[in-house]
Amino acid sequence: MQITNTIVMIRPVSFRMNEQTAVNNYFMEDLDVQNQVINKKAQEEFDTFVTALKAKGVNVIVVEDTLEPDTPDSIFPNNWISFHENGTVGIYPMFAENRRLERREDILDILEQQGFQINSVMDYTSAEEEGVFLEGTGVIILDRAHNKAYCALSDRADEDLFIEFCEDFDMFPVIFTANQTVDGKRMPIYHTNVMMALAEHFAIICLDTIDDKKERKIVMDHLRNDGKEIITISEAQMHSFAGNMLQVLGANDKKYLVMSSAAYQSLNEGQLAKIKSYCDIIHSPLDTIEACGGGSARCMMAEVFLPKA
Repeated sequence: MQITNTIVMIRPVSFRMNEQTAVNNYFMEDLDVQNQVINKKAQEEFDTFVTALKAKGVNVIVVEDTLEPDTPDSIFPNNWISFHENGTVGIYPMFAENRRLERREDILDILEQQGFQINSVMDYTSAEEEGVFLEGTGVIILDRAHNKAYCALSDRADEDLFIEFCEDFDMFPVIFTANQTVDGKRMPIYHTNVMMALAEHFAIICLDTIDDKKERKIVMDHLRNDGKEIITISEAQMHSFAGNMLQVLGANDKKYLVMSSAAYQSLNEGQLAKIKSYCDIIHSPLDTIEACGGGSARCMMAEVFLPKA
């Protein structure tokens, strides 16, 4: 299965701009607003988003964050954990030290209480001791149906560890570099999932970020050979988080592409028509979360593919 009906989301209690991730996340903006106000706005956006998902029949498991330890980015769980159909859970090494505190064993207990089966845990976190990182499905885009994994290399996506992941999960690695223009320079994009989203029958991708023409062709060939229609977005649209989307199942297995309202509003009529030929769209305003966290709708959802016990 490429898409699921169940997702885990973490409701924030101390959301703010994380100074430790700002060093290489060029999507973040420094809002001149008190942290308390930022967190309140983020909670409101989170709750509205969850309501929109549940209204379409998406099974959202909401876990409340805790005040201690201090985890300003806990709203983005997909970076530290992933759930797979064979009952395996992946736990990942994080670039920012304070993001490592987001990892919570009780989330596994919560899922088991909900009737999901966990058979094993693949824990890559020891790589942090060597300064090596692989931030989950932030940097790894999984084509579960075709056993492929796409990864744009960066400070948060180590090539050797990605290949190790692919060997462990029996995935074919598709490796490339993706850049964005920052102050006139081409800089690595921090997470693959801001420039690329993979749905069941289509892919949304900012090809302009893949500067190497050979790498760009390799990525396109893989997508086309697997029957995906390629819907391209511009770098400007990517900065409105038009690459940070996730396809999910709602009630009666109806398919939806989930995105922020900023992403939705950045798309043109032709792009929207292509998406809507495959599925409906759910969008919700996430302006504060996007500005302060440098992540959007897809980052907030950890997909659950675990078997039922």
